[in-house]
Amino acid sequence: MIGTGEYTTGFVGGKAADSDKGAGVVALVMMDLRRRGKVGSLGLCGTNGVKLPAIRNHMQQQIGDVYSGMDLTCQTFPPDGKIDRSAYKTALDAFSPGDAVTIFTPDDTHFEIALAAIERGLHVLVTKPPVKTLAHHLQLLEASRRKNVLVMVEVHKRFDPIYVDARDRIRNLGGFGYMNAYMSQPKHQLETFKAWAGKSSDISYYLNSHHIDFHEWSNQGMAKPVRVVGTAATGVAKKRGIDTEDTITLVVNWENNAEQNRDESGSSSSSSSSSSSSNSTGTTDSTGGGSQGVAVYTSSWVAPKSDVHSQQRFFYMGHGGEVRVDQAHRGYTVATDAAGFASCNPLFMKYTPSDGYFSGQNGYGYKSFEAFIDAVIDINAGKSDVQSFDTVLPTIAATVGSTAILEAGRRSLDHGGQPYLIKYDGNGLPCDLTPVTY
Repeated sequence: MIGTGEYTTGFVGGKAADSDKGAGVVALVMMDLRRRGKVGSLGLCGTNGVKLPAIRNHMQQQIGDVYSGMDLTCQTFPPDGKIDRSAYKTALDAFSPGDAVTIFTPDDTHFEIALAAIERGLHVLVTKPPVKTLAHHLQLLEASRRKNVLVMVEVHKRFDPIYVDARDRIRNLGGFGYMNAYMSQPKHQLETFKAWAGKSSDISYYLNSHHIDFHEWSNQGMAKPVRVVGTAATGVAKKRGIDTEDTITLVVNWENNAEQNRDESGSSSSSSSSSSSSNSTGTTDSTGGGSQGVAVYTSSWVAPKSDVHSQQRFFYMGHGGEVRVDQAHRGYTVATDAAGFASCNPLFMKYTPSDGYFSGQNGYGYKSFEAFIDAVIDINAGKSDVQSFDTVLPTIAATVGSTAILEAGRRSLDHGGQPYLIKYDGNGLPCDLTPVTY
């Protein structure tokens, strides 16, 4: 487990995170998977060994003292008291080809760490966004093919039963027309992430990546993103001395493929091939002219503190119907003297023990890790090949479009809202981003 912050251990700023993840996610899940016999030895790697004794104490309080039967044994890197930005290399060398790695570190470090793990023959689960650029994403894809290892992105909404059902319904609604997605977190997250906010990444990479991936997954083989424009709001973060956007909105045009472009009479009204032109490099430049849809993805980290840590919702309209999901409110509320009023979502992670034992195995935050571990076990046993998971899991091959959208959005923001086109290669994979000039 590379990365020792909120999502892995729940430890932030010397104490339990002031969010819904005070006990963390990754370490808790991996320790429970070990209890269930799916995981063996564990390692935990950060960059600051000074914090490791406090992290181990935190994990004892949040996991060992709360749940029965949890073995917290874990080799840690770097050594206590030592700061080492390259400790992940030592940690990776302590494991063997076929072992598994999780990467939950700042966005701009994912590529280097993931590539090092792949080259050592390790299977990789990396948090979203897996990388910040399309070029790096394609490099990881090439390396994973060459080394024959599984590289998966931890986009847990693909395991949310409501999102899964919504995705399956969306795929029966015909061509894509319109999507509006919103996701936010409260202002104190700016303090949680102030070490990298606006420096190594932004709120769009961090939060928009959720619904962008969901949209890509829902429209897989049906439509593709072709044009991206980014815009943003500022003010709150900069008043706090953090040079980053408060809220980022990406407006993305999608092009339906030939099948989705058929009109009610069954004849093809337009197709992606007829509205695309090939250039000298063999790539495809899709600029419209066929059946088009538009998506608006908005993310913010300046929301007020409310009944949920993260507001999350979307509206989707296809040619044959619409879907609306409020992921944050499942009709389940709790109020206590200590914590006040809250909307709860144990479908993500159930932290409340049952009869003393951890009982969150059915949460989609848990299932995304278990699905990765199960796939690794099958690959290592020769029961499945790596590429067979490209159609069932969010692998590095199945998530290229999301990275293309996110990078195009960042480029657009950095160039005053200039639109960017997404080009595709002969295999239908995004391969380049080009600015629109007038």
